[in-house]
Amino acid sequence: MLFHSTRGGDRGRTFEEVLMQGLASDGGLFMPDSWPQVDLNLLRNKTSFIEVAEEIVPLFTASSFTRDEVVQVLQTTWHDFSNKDIAPIKHLKDDQLILELFHGPTAAFKDFGLQLAAAFFNKVLIKNNKTAIVLGATSGDTGSAAIDACKRFKAIKSFILIPDGNMSEIQRKQMTTIDEDNVFTLRIEGTFDDCQDVVKAAFNERSFLKDDQYLLAVNSINWIRIVGQICYYFYASLKASNLNEEYNFSVPTGNFGNVFACYASHKMGLPVNKILVSVNENDILNRFFKNNDYSKQKVNETVSPSMDISVASNFERLLYDFYCNRDTKLCNDLYEDFPSKSINLPNEIWEKSENLFLSYSADDSQTISTIQDTYNKYNYLIDPHTAVALYAVKNLNEDLDNKTFIISTAHPAKFPSSIAEAGIELNTTPKSLAEALNKEEKAFNLPANKDLIFKFILNNNS
Repeated sequence: MLFHSTRGGDRGRTFEEVLMQGLASDGGLFMPDSWPQVDLNLLRNKTSFIEVAEEIVPLFTASSFTRDEVVQVLQTTWHDFSNKDIAPIKHLKDDQLILELFHGPTAAFKDFGLQLAAAFFNKVLIKNNKTAIVLGATSGDTGSAAIDACKRFKAIKSFILIPDGNMSEIQRKQMTTIDEDNVFTLRIEGTFDDCQDVVKAAFNERSFLKDDQYLLAVNSINWIRIVGQICYYFYASLKASNLNEEYNFSVPTGNFGNVFACYASHKMGLPVNKILVSVNENDILNRFFKNNDYSKQKVNETVSPSMDISVASNFERLLYDFYCNRDTKLCNDLYEDFPSKSINLPNEIWEKSENLFLSYSADDSQTISTIQDTYNKYNYLIDPHTAVALYAVKNLNEDLDNKTFIISTAHPAKFPSSIAEAGIELNTTPKSLAEALNKEEKAFNLPANKDLIFKFILNNNS
């Protein structure tokens, strides 16, 4: 299995190259040359999440690692999960199931993809006798999951940029209370987009790197993140129906990685009826699926901050594979003037959406009321992002056949102000979150100036 760019200028890459490079050299995103097919009958004999992963991950890694090498890595990849099932399922009612993805050490779904990424990063670094810098920007859970996943590997130094605002106290403290020599959390005087601009510039310039050092991408543009998430879609269906039913999946999304992982699972043989793209007021994706309008607009701060984006990076993968039918020239042309010019597909192409996708948007008041209603009706507490996904299911119910999974991406304790606004008392907090709240913060305050940030990284890259 080799990989190529959605824009056609970067081809024939091995898994290791894609892992360590992150973004394609032509600005596109890497995709597998073909969709490997999962043997569902073989998978039906598996019982654990790790066993499922052992059948899926090697489908993408064979160009760089033997199956035995991959299986060995997977034995210690997903660590410190508070639930032995790793991704347990709860039933709200007969036709609605919750897939809980928040039992990892940072209480968010991103532990799945980032723990897998860190394990393979470390394997490559040891193999090549090199070190690496992890550089990322986050407005929510990516940074804490990246820090936690990478901190145990001393060959990796993490520099995570966070905007000074628009995240809960616990989300911030998960990043600013880590006392490790290889972890640096930078509080930037600006927005998430300011942080992301610095990260993009860093990958273009790389001026602070040593000669024998990698610069690693940890956001969901890195294909390994998608692989980790594909695993739990197959696992959920296996646990719920032994892979015998077509489910709908309502996925709260910002950067579109989680939705794309669901789509990728479908392409690999997972029985899927509909994929619900569930978003907050930052509705670039909803505008596309409803009106064929993919245009960048100003970001609004919401109670579901992990979804506060102006552009969904992974959406390019869907445009390329689903709409453009893997035509790299067409995909490249669509992105040539974006985001200064919106993307509007020819109707005959855009109308394919209804075959697989539905979308819905929830504002803050609808999100809070969904938290409240769910707790009152089912005695079950959800976080704001999960509430957005559940709100979509309620409003699209007439368009849905079969049962629906609501993807629960974060523990509600990460958003105490939203829970309080819903009039609910938060009674349980995961141990890892409670410990972070009681620790002293250790962060570095810097302006949104790439030269000063690059200088800081250089000075701490010893």
